[in-house]
Amino acid sequence: MKKLILLLLLIPLVSFGQKNTESELIMKIYAVQQQVMAQGNITEDEEQAMLSLCSIMSHDDGLANYNPDNRMILKDVEIAPVYNGCEELSEEEIKKCFNNKVSTFIKREFNLSVSKDLNLSEPKRVEAFFIINENGNLTGMKVRNSELTIQAEILRVLRKMPVMKPAIHNGKSVPVLCSIIVKYGNEIEIDVVYIPERPND
Repeated sequence: MKKLILLLLLIPLVSFGQKNTESELIMKIYAVQQQVMAQGNITEDEEQAMLSLCSIMSHDDGLANYNPDNRMILKDVEIAPVYNGCEELSEEEIKKCFNNKVSTFIKREFNLSVSKDLNLSEPKRVEAFFIINENGNLTGMKVRNSELTIQAEILRVLRKMPVMKPAIHNGKSVPVLCSIIVKYGNEIEIDVVYIPERPND
């Protein structure tokens, strides 16, 4: 059963690169597929890693796919995106409310068993980035290097983030780049931070 599930999950990954079937990534995917077929079965850890990878790749909402010329950094925008419940506040209070609401949402939605299952000896930290576009939707997501299960879980939660009123600058709606630091282990902690520039790695 696990083998069948894995092969079905590999199909969208292979299809994703059909336009360039000679690419290095596609060759590696084929190699994994052949190894699984030869092996005849996979461990629970292997299955979870593949499920996580498929979850990460299942949406075209990565940071590399979103690079508008007028994108701004959250710290530089005049009025931050307005999360539901943060209306009727001053500009400074809107930013603080945004930070609190985003942190609370992620902590509430994050499946803590994902990080607990790693049995970490001490908590770890990972940075994640996302863009709130000119329509108030989250896109342009990126999670820095961490366990596949953690990357997939953070992206899953970010994709559930509610639509907000977009940021305003010079009287116009503008997309803004945001950053969070996720500290995970037996507990989960979230810090919304202001970053100086777009991440390159």
